[in-house]
Amino acid sequence: MNGILIIAHAPLASALRHCALHVFPDNAATVAALDVQPNMPPEETLAQARVMLTQLGTANVLVLVDVFGATPCNVAQKLADGVHTKLITGINLPMLLRTVSYRHESLDALVARALIGATQGVMQVAITAPQNQTRKNHDHDHHNHQQ
Repeated sequence: MNGILIIAHAPLASALRHCALHVFPDNAATVAALDVQPNMPPEETLAQARVMLTQLGTANVLVLVDVFGATPCNVAQKLADGVHTKLITGINLPMLLRTVSYRHESLDALVARALIGATQGVMQVAITAPQNQTRKNHDHDHHNHQQ
């Protein structure tokens, strides 16, 4: 079984972990989160990340970070070996839920699942009229002022 380590700007990592455990409460041991504080030196963040990686106790770990090029990603790049530890940036909740759901698959398959979950979770939702009501267009200057 794969471990999942989330490294993101505070408080995003913990918030995402909390959401994932709301859906999958039995996975607390395999999902870890490291919130990178604004003034924390990268070396200290890396040391904490290495401890968390070890504490997961799994042979393979998928590391998920928020923004490419930022401190969480730069730290994670020093952790990922490309074989037992892989890295994906741009974490969102659909990606995380997908990875927790399929954490038993191979690490390469898990990476593919995470990327699919992330992209399929982003879509424009059509705005429709509530059931049994028609939309009234009172806005003749084509500005939509919704609350």
